[in-house]
Amino acid sequence: MNSSEKRFFDTIRLCLLAISLLLLLFFLLFVLVINPSVGELFRSTEESKNLGELHSDPPMWTPPDSTLISATPEGDLIRYGRELVAHTAVYLGPNGSIAALTNGMNCQNCHLRAGKKQFAINFSAVGSTYPKLRARSGGIESVEKRVNDCMERSLNGTHLADNSREMQALVSYIKWVGKDVPKDVVPSGSGITVLPFMNRAADPVKGKSVYDAQCIRCHGTDGEGMRLNNVEWRYPPLWGAASFNTGAGLLRLSRIAGYVKSNMPNDLALNGPVLSDDEAWDVAAYIVSMPRPKKDLSRDWPDLATKPIDHPFGPYADPFPESQHKYGPFLPIQEHHKRK
Repeated sequence: MNSSEKRFFDTIRLCLLAISLLLLLFFLLFVLVINPSVGELFRSTEESKNLGELHSDPPMWTPPDSTLISATPEGDLIRYGRELVAHTAVYLGPNGSIAALTNGMNCQNCHLRAGKKQFAINFSAVGSTYPKLRARSGGIESVEKRVNDCMERSLNGTHLADNSREMQALVSYIKWVGKDVPKDVVPSGSGITVLPFMNRAADPVKGKSVYDAQCIRCHGTDGEGMRLNNVEWRYPPLWGAASFNTGAGLLRLSRIAGYVKSNMPNDLALNGPVLSDDEAWDVAAYIVSMPRPKKDLSRDWPDLATKPIDHPFGPYADPFPESQHKYGPFLPIQEHHKRK
């Protein structure tokens, strides 16, 4: 090939390269400027490849089989913990065989199926997330502290010594229930169903109608509950002297409404929710409107900015009245906090 032919082919190659670069430039211009949705499609695809399950929901939790607890001293402690959760009043109630520390309710009255039912405040994520910082106390809390919170609030009692066999058994069982959950993971089904806020306030009057139609047969006309025997409740009291006190987490409307939605009426909700969202909100409002034992809350929420917007007792870090924090509507409060 002579020099003139070589120069000719070099020129052709340069022209083709220039055309290729121009085509690439026009394509990028189209993707990023003229039609950015195409670029978003590519970015989403790449993210799905690289991030994998990072953006996916955690899997639904499956509780372990209690019949497989090992026949060892450690297993014996776990089984004792399960017994304490299911029959707390027998051991720690007003006439308890170990001590008289609680109001007579069982842990299982709220933590259904001994803390193993989905969306019923089960124990699946306790071992994986504790110790952790809790805004209510403003400090790092251990599992023992969390257990005693329930003892003093939901069971309206006094604390259990950390070094007692009963506390060790409760903690062992709670951790065993979540033994298959990786550290820092909160599996689906671990907490309480989160209901969308209504555009109105929850209505205790409407809630009484729901209560009369759906709840009286188990919890009684006056929320007094139904006894299993002289020691335990089959269905717990929802208000009054024997119920949970004003410091319990279930007194927050969103918590009890979500709990009711997924689990009540307990004899009908086995195959899915029975009540509508509005009915759940309203009957929850009726329950929290009723009298119950009081607890000193002056040390709760030391940072008011972290206080839940549906906590029913002031003070608050916003201008909304206590009645709106208790019953809603919550959307204006939520928007206010977002703006701040």
